[in-house]
Amino acid sequence: MKTCLIVIDVQESFRHRPFFTETGLPAYLAAQNALIEGCIAQSIPVVRVFHADGPETVANPFSHTSGHVSPLKGLTDFDAAATFTKSRHSALVGTGLDVWLTRHGVQRLIISGIRTEQCCETTTRHASDLGWEVDYVLDATHTWDMVQPDGQVLPAADIKTRTATVLQGRFATLCTVDEALARVQSAALTGVRS
Repeated sequence: MKTCLIVIDVQESFRHRPFFTETGLPAYLAAQNALIEGCIAQSIPVVRVFHADGPETVANPFSHTSGHVSPLKGLTDFDAAATFTKSRHSALVGTGLDVWLTRHGVQRLIISGIRTEQCCETTTRHASDLGWEVDYVLDATHTWDMVQPDGQVLPAADIKTRTATVLQGRFATLCTVDEALARVQSAALTGVRS
């Protein structure tokens, strides 16, 4: 089964949002980088997805004009097999990613990136519904605390737990970095094309 790693929205734009903190970021980047490097070592294609939308002004960190739609500082440098830019939550809407994956015979996606409960989760659900097998690497996703409708803070750790709960067994196989890499290696050792 041919596999592809998708790295979603790991971009400087987030440093310019009011909710941004460094909390949890070093651990996330360590996991994300290990996943990228492990996939490259096994000749697994790594696809980069950026998010860009809203007014094309310097004040909008998700506009190309801002200069912030670029890799997040601390992300390992890698040559992407392909790069796509999205303007919706799912990386599969209007980007051509679905066509690229189909043309390259990809059957399984490894999902990683920012934010856990938004673009990573939405892409996972969409990919599953379209027939791809999905490995969701929770440690290689990142998010921040959110304010609930009642004004209470919902911690990022709780958001990640909720995402894991709703995806597992329904839309994806939850994996650690090591488990995702082992699944690829196992397929290669058994002669199944990864």
